[in-house]
Amino acid sequence: AVRNKEPQILAWAYNRPNGGRGFGFTGGHYHQSWAHEEYRKVVLNAIVWAAGGEVPQGGVRSPAPSEALLQLNQDFLPHTNIE
Repeated sequence: AVRNKEPQILAWAYNRPNGGRGFGFTGGHYHQSWAHEEYRKVVLNAIVWAAGGEVPQGGVRSPAPSEALLQLNQDFLPHTNIE
């Protein structure tokens, strides 16, 4: 499906009838993605939201990981085609 450029679901959120919340995310494949502020912000906002917390205006901020940190614990060569 990806090879055919069919639309894919990357994330989902759900409000349960009993007030619970759920969030799923399939975008954690490449460590390099975590270098992008908006990528981290989406995931952190979702975690706070799912836990019932208040997402701050402007979203949850986090420091950018260093290149050395991104290279730790890689099982394969890093993907270098992420913009």
